[in-house]
Amino acid sequence: MWPRTTFLSRLIGLYSILVSLSMITHRQATVETVTALVHNPPLLLVVGVIAVAVGLAMVLGHNVWSGGMLPVVVTLVGWLVLIKSLLFLFLSPAAAPLFFLDWLHYDQLFYVYAAVSLLLGVYLTYAARRKDQRQAGKK
Repeated sequence: MWPRTTFLSRLIGLYSILVSLSMITHRQATVETVTALVHNPPLLLVVGVIAVAVGLAMVLGHNVWSGGMLPVVVTLVGWLVLIKSLLFLFLSPAAAPLFFLDWLHYDQLFYVYAAVSLLLGVYLTYAARRKDQRQAGKK
């Protein structure tokens, strides 16, 4: 197992847990913030540029499609971050709210999205911890 896989798994896992718990705790504020973001093209551009850098770093630094479920999930998360950030950059100002709010039904499916993020975070954090314990036991 690559040390980078374990590190990214812990990083993405803990990030997902903390952000999803914050989202669940502050549902209305989160929905309002996302709604305001997709209706604000300059801000969406800034978020998109930053997210592209993060997505590219993940894809270039960890593009592993073998070795078990954990490295593949970490790689998939990197690709999803990159794809979402490219949508932020390339969707027209009129299309962004339609896509993120109407087509993806962000408000109606809010708890589904938060639960997926939370479960992903729990899995990645647990799997990384388990790998660390196994590697410590081999020494």
